[in-house]
Amino acid sequence: MDLSWSAKDLEFQDEVRAFLDEKLTPELRQAGRLMTSVYADHEASMAWQAILHERGWAAPAWPVEHGGCDWTLTQHYIFSRESTLAGAPALSPMGISMVAHAIIAYGTPEQKDYFLPRILTGEVFFCQGYSEPEAGSDLASLSMSAVRDGDDLVCTGSKIWTTHAGEANWIFALVRTSRTGRKQQGITFVLIDMSTPGIEIRPLVMTSGEQVQNQLFFDGVRVPTSNVIGQIDDGWTVAKYLLEFERGGGATAPGLQAMARAIATAATEQPGPDGGRLIDNPAFAAKLADVGIRAEVLEILEFRVLTTVAEGGHPGAASSMLKILSTELSQAITELAMEAAGPHGRAYQPHATKPGGPVADFEPPSDGYVSGQPWQAVAPLRYFNDRAGSIYAGSNEIQRNILAKATLGL
Repeated sequence: MDLSWSAKDLEFQDEVRAFLDEKLTPELRQAGRLMTSVYADHEASMAWQAILHERGWAAPAWPVEHGGCDWTLTQHYIFSRESTLAGAPALSPMGISMVAHAIIAYGTPEQKDYFLPRILTGEVFFCQGYSEPEAGSDLASLSMSAVRDGDDLVCTGSKIWTTHAGEANWIFALVRTSRTGRKQQGITFVLIDMSTPGIEIRPLVMTSGEQVQNQLFFDGVRVPTSNVIGQIDDGWTVAKYLLEFERGGGATAPGLQAMARAIATAATEQPGPDGGRLIDNPAFAAKLADVGIRAEVLEILEFRVLTTVAEGGHPGAASSMLKILSTELSQAITELAMEAAGPHGRAYQPHATKPGGPVADFEPPSDGYVSGQPWQAVAPLRYFNDRAGSIYAGSNEIQRNILAKATLGL
């Protein structure tokens, strides 16, 4: 495995850096720097998507004929890495990075012609309808029903932990169209217009105070069968394909490395328990060194997956490994951030951040006062949000089961 960039790669890296330097306004950089989770401030995210779309870089992983970029896999990694290091706000993954790939792979020509251009422009903004109150990591246990009635599916049931349902105008969902055979059978992948009568959205307040997640209720919602992706009763095939784009991929390690470096810098200025610098505390320094090493290991694994795919292989169970390592490392780093923030980290100051959704029942000080540095206000909100990292996209226990079966043959 050659870890050095070619001359062409370095030229591309310079092009990306020049673009980011020119187009990332201070406001957009601030939105990226003050993110409290994997989701950026919605307005900043959409503004950045518009800029990328104008350049033709909003969906580089799509096929070229649908608006993607004719990049090598190394260039895809460089673009993701440089965007992260530059502090660009994240784009919502639901449309561009997830359902679009299902539409490209399994959709009809009409579905591709309608949805793909509108996903690029942001005119169509998706949320994901997978989890239910009784079906989370064991997703195949879902029960939201969809009964065939002529050219419609009549959908009744509930979805939960639906990110950005309040902002989305479409949802891609898994519904139960048959109850015969194995539980993975009889599931259908369908696109639902959120303006359809019978849909109710109830925001869920997270421990951070943000309203990013929601519970949805469907009461006899009629969905045209023309909105089914793939075949009725064969949605599990589409869902499995889609999950490969949700777990792993991209450049996660550089962002975590940057977080660890920022904590190290802050620790040189923060007092430790003995009154000296926090960085000089042996226990803290050992934990900081540990996350630094783990971040380097994660980057090497990302390079290995990149190399495998570049040679025509498939990441397979490695996507589960990356998901485990990246989410648990992020949790460890946010714990260190809270320790470095010290007493300032105990103050609840969402007004000093750029959360991924509205903050419920919070009145910021009239003078906008912020205790400590902005990163110390972000630290507790990142900490709370990252507790979910080992659960979403398939819990890490499930990912370990996948690795045990696929890699160890257990």
